Amino acid sequence: LIGGRSGNRGRCAQTCRLPFDVLRDGKYLNRKDEKYVLSLKDLCSLDILPDILDAGVCSLKIEGRMKSPRYTAGVVSIYRKYVDRYLEYGRDGYYVEAADRRTLLELFDRGGQSEGYYKIHNGRDMVVLKEKPAFKETDQELFSFLDKTYVESVKKVRVRGRAYLEVGKPARLEAEMIAEGRKADAGNAIICRCEGDIPEEAKNAPMDEERIRKQLMKTGDSPFEFEKLDVLIRGNVFIPIQSLNRLRRSVLEELEKRSAEKYYRDPAEIVLEQGDTAKAVAPIDIKEEAMEFTALVNSHDQLTETISFMKDKKKGMPTRRFGIYIASEEFKAELYREIVTACHEAGIFCYLMMPRIFRMEAENYFKKNIELLRQAGFDAVGVPSMEEPGFLKEQYPDIRQYFDFGMYTFNHLAENAMMRYGADRTTIPVELNAREIEEAGLKGELIIYGYLPMMVSAQCIRRTEEGCSGKPELLYLKDRKGKSFPVRNQCRFCYNTIYNESPLSLKGLSQEIKKISPSALRLNFTIESGKETGKILRAFYEEFAEGKNTEPPTGNFTRGHFKRGVE
Repeated sequence: LIGGRSGNRGRCAQTCRLPFDVLRDGKYLNRKDEKYVLSLKDLCSLDILPDILDAGVCSLKIEGRMKSPRYTAGVVSIYRKYVDRYLEYGRDGYYVEAADRRTLLELFDRGGQSEGYYKIHNGRDMVVLKEKPAFKETDQELFSFLDKTYVESVKKVRVRGRAYLEVGKPARLEAEMIAEGRKADAGNAIICRCEGDIPEEAKNAPMDEERIRKQLMKTGDSPFEFEKLDVLIRGNVFIPIQSLNRLRRSVLEELEKRSAEKYYRDPAEIVLEQGDTAKAVAPIDIKEEAMEFTALVNSHDQLTETISFMKDKKKGMPTRRFGIYIASEEFKAELYREIVTACHEAGIFCYLMMPRIFRMEAENYFKKNIELLRQAGFDAVGVPSMEEPGFLKEQYPDIRQYFDFGMYTFNHLAENAMMRYGADRTTIPVELNAREIEEAGLKGELIIYGYLPMMVSAQCIRRTEEGCSGKPELLYLKDRKGKSFPVRNQCRFCYNTIYNESPLSLKGLSQEIKKISPSALRLNFTIESGKETGKILRAFYEEFAEGKNTEPPTGNFTRGHFKRGVE
């Protein structure tokens, strides 16, 4: 969010691997040699691999991004060994050798290993905390073996070929590729045929079969190699070497294209499933007066101030649409009906924003309080997590679902997919710039103010440093550049949210936003006091709803990616 590189696009800047100080009320909580509070130990699931396979898993993903080929080869070979061991000998014959554990640590050791979240929710033992040693003696024998066996060797796809050369007719080359481990039949083979230059009658020594075969089998940097190449010659042929090279390149390029094309899809061919068209139509033409003005609140002071402000504005403009999201992390279910009633009496829509991580704690909480949720009378629920639409469809099928920006609608295809998944309204991603939003034609809700979540973590920094108190509180992470990021531990659902140091503010950009014509404008309130909330509401409403020329923002704020976008 602050580095301009998007994890959604595979460009994560690995902020979690950096050192941070932890502060409460200006006082340091962590020791000087334990600053890596977000950096997790590396996952090693060898010991619980039988449990994973017995659970029905049919594919294992080995992390390889930003890792060396040596690392990838070593880790994959070890996991291949233990999958095969379990499949052959079962649980009784399964065991993990100490030498292989050491090999994994030799390949990469950030600060130890853990079994991740498979058996526990979070914990200090999962976190690196200390800095990685500056120097570590390497196992050169292991590295040399991996380099020679995997890194330096080139694996090519083996193909069969047939070449036909006849005086006066175009030279032809045919290449056939069969999927590895499958029988050669019409369903599995890919066959490509290309024609080249016309061979001439040889004036002196004609070209023989072996010379032509030798030239055609020079596949170079191509991903293919001929395991067999038949050459049929009729007459005393002569053809230039460069002609044979062009013929070979043509057929191998066509073979590469044909073998890869089944893994790509043409966006023009993507059609909506029958019956889903009602929720995946072209964007609605939003009239300016119908644009909703909403706020997300995280405290009772913010809620009181927001209701008071919107109620007052509603009196002056009865047709104006106002909405308030209440954060489920901060407002307990017993208060739902009371809050909804207060909003409705003021002429304000009331929405519940679901938790950003929907694990067992969240599912159990809402199942326990499902009647309170159903009877509260919410006009919609905000949905920030992919697990929640299915849960809501099962437990509360009639409620409208407004997807938050975590439900990523990068373009109109993603937006249509989310509509089919259950969205009645979407939120425009916070990492798109104004041009990208306009070009994509996205018409969802647009966040114009707020401290945006930089990270949502199941690891609790409070628990790591002092143990679990079970009480929500506000800590700060200070980075190596001196910037401080608010951290709220949200105990109801047992996770932390780390917010940006500076709030997003699109104040002063109302004319650019008008071109986008979003369905709603939202202000996200997190750590602001009630008084600050009221002041911010008034400033943004005057510009975006009343069209007044207001002063540009000052002080600590960011335009986010609305101007610059991300990689």
